[in-house]
Amino acid sequence: MKPAVPKLQRCAIYTRKSTEHNLDLEFNSLDAQREACEAYIKSQAHEGWRLVPDHYDDGGLSGASLDRPALQDLLADVRAGKITVVVVYKVDRLTRSLADFAKLVELFDLYGVSFVSITQSFNTTSSMGRLTLNVLLSFAQFEREVIGERVRDKIAASKRKGLWVGGPVPLGYRCLDKKLEIVPEEAETVRTIFSLYLELGSMGALIAELDRRDVRTKVKGRRDGHQSGGIRFGVGPLAHLLKNRFYIGEVVYRGEVLRGEHEPILNRDLFDAVQEKLAANAVARQVRLRGSAAFLTGRLFDDRGNRMSPTHANKKGARYRYYVSQALLQNRKAEAGSIARVPAPETEKLVRDGVRRHLAAVGKGPPTILADRELIERHVARVVVKPQTLDICLIPTSEAQAENPSLTESAPNLHSPTMIALPWTAPNLVAMKGVLHEPSTKPTMKPEGRDALLTAIAKARGWIDDIWLGRIASFAGIAEREAVGERHIRLLAPLAFLSPRIIAAIADGTAPADLTVTGLAKALPYSWAEQERSILQNT
Repeated sequence: MKPAVPKLQRCAIYTRKSTEHNLDLEFNSLDAQREACEAYIKSQAHEGWRLVPDHYDDGGLSGASLDRPALQDLLADVRAGKITVVVVYKVDRLTRSLADFAKLVELFDLYGVSFVSITQSFNTTSSMGRLTLNVLLSFAQFEREVIGERVRDKIAASKRKGLWVGGPVPLGYRCLDKKLEIVPEEAETVRTIFSLYLELGSMGALIAELDRRDVRTKVKGRRDGHQSGGIRFGVGPLAHLLKNRFYIGEVVYRGEVLRGEHEPILNRDLFDAVQEKLAANAVARQVRLRGSAAFLTGRLFDDRGNRMSPTHANKKGARYRYYVSQALLQNRKAEAGSIARVPAPETEKLVRDGVRRHLAAVGKGPPTILADRELIERHVARVVVKPQTLDICLIPTSEAQAENPSLTESAPNLHSPTMIALPWTAPNLVAMKGVLHEPSTKPTMKPEGRDALLTAIAKARGWIDDIWLGRIASFAGIAEREAVGERHIRLLAPLAFLSPRIIAAIADGTAPADLTVTGLAKALPYSWAEQERSILQNT
């Protein structure tokens, strides 16, 4: 009789290490795990075990969740039927969560995949094997949670002593031997930003002034040698900087203000004056919004997730209101939704009447006592503008009743669905009588926009000349010299091959008014004729 030939078992090895420590060594923990697993697979060669060539290694990733690139690749190959045995060094390398492990076992069973831990003998096909695994994972999860608690306690204790425990280094400081010291040039920039805010009085004016002075965010080096930062300030980062108590020598931890060991950059009087100005502006903005007729502000979005902001146009002494996508306001037309502008009165009336009808239908009584703004604030979380419908996401009933207890009595059967869709036809703003959609005269380029484009083109030409003449070897070298990211260099480099006709149009201000550096550089055709056709066709 011929001996039975064992069935081929395609084995995949999964390795994981929670931290990046020592991962750069020639032989690290991942290599050690893989070597042990390979030896075990070879010992089972008589059973038909064969190692697949693909590597599934996650370095520097926690086992607290399944959101790991190599693990997701492994699971995709399991679903594709490429793997029949998953081999790990220890079960906690796969996951430290009982819930996640239950999901994995269910997936392995569904596709007939076996799971083997070479240092812990068990069989997942038996009830005793599953019990053993659950006990092991319970201890693994307990260990992870205890480690997390110790780390959080250590951070809290260090913060209370004012010690620096890591994280992004604020503008004005640098980290040296795990301690922060002041960078004089950056510290002066911080003082300038705070002083300018008090002088100018608004965030928009401050951003414009910082752009004019070419003040940029902090440049940070990464472990891979690349750099990040060095870009223009946005509203969010600038607001965070202006509220950061770190600059007066304090550390905030879980709402508690503590004295830090680092030297302050600002005096308290300047910092407190800025906080008072920020608070006053925030109150003024709320009052302005409350007094505005645009009661959908902050709740209206296009179908690509861009917020739609209220704006207006004046024609023959009359004001016409409408909402426009932030993608258009920020010259990102390609990212705007299918409906980027809507007339405000018509949209507001449709939403208001639709919500009232819905509440009346489910609450057995029309809630007409609420003003329009109050109605929207209490019941509407989000409105998405689509070509055929307005999708309204309602605030859950329990939350609405919590904000307005009278609703419990007036509408005891109020159990509204999460979403309602109102059919509509997106209006043509150009054709609508009295609504100004676009100015009747063609807009011209702003001087600052023209200067930014010409500067970017000049830089791109200089970079290409440097590479052509051998003064520098690559874009990476240029990025290091210019203290910017290599991606930025690669984005602007095509501008060196821009059509002379387009450059002339930019120089004399006849190019499209909405032309930006990023918009011009992206997907720029090689042919000058195609460039001119796509960019100057509407001029």
